[in-house]
Amino acid sequence: MVNPMRLIVGLSGASGIIYGIRMLEVMHDLKIETDLVMTGMAEKMVEIETSRSVEQVRDFATRCHDNSDFTSVLASGGYRTMGMVVLPCSMKTLAGIACGFADNLLLRAADCTLKERRPLILVPRETPLNLIQLKNMVTLAESGVTILPAAPGFYHRPETIDDLVDHIVGKTLDVFGVDHHLYHRWRQDF
Repeated sequence: MVNPMRLIVGLSGASGIIYGIRMLEVMHDLKIETDLVMTGMAEKMVEIETSRSVEQVRDFATRCHDNSDFTSVLASGGYRTMGMVVLPCSMKTLAGIACGFADNLLLRAADCTLKERRPLILVPRETPLNLIQLKNMVTLAESGVTILPAAPGFYHRPETIDDLVDHIVGKTLDVFGVDHHLYHRWRQDF
């Protein structure tokens, strides 16, 4: 049986919150349900890096969940989804997932996604990376997680920051098998 067209979107406190906001916008436009969970630092990054309010970001989601609410459906592997994406993914969140340290709802939802063998994509935006961070990424990759760094390509000839953001969001959607037209593919559509 096919999982419902429902995606868990986690926003953590790394720079690059625009990636997560754009993901929510695109999923809303594609009429794919989203369950949003944000860390406190993600909320601060919305204020720091954008001209939007946290409420405006939440409005793009189908459902919003409090990051401290372990009674949420996201805390159960029985809640069927097409998977989960964390973008941006802070190194703290990445480390928590790698260690199974599910002390908030975002981490618990990622843990459930892993144990149910559903796709989990983490979009780190940190640079440069230290050895501990790289080892955490290896641990996660060995567990089946897709690590998709926020490092856009330039073969699609981006002209704006929005084009760069759409490239990363599009690459993320590709992993989930979601059709989109966010960027021109390599050697196609020119």
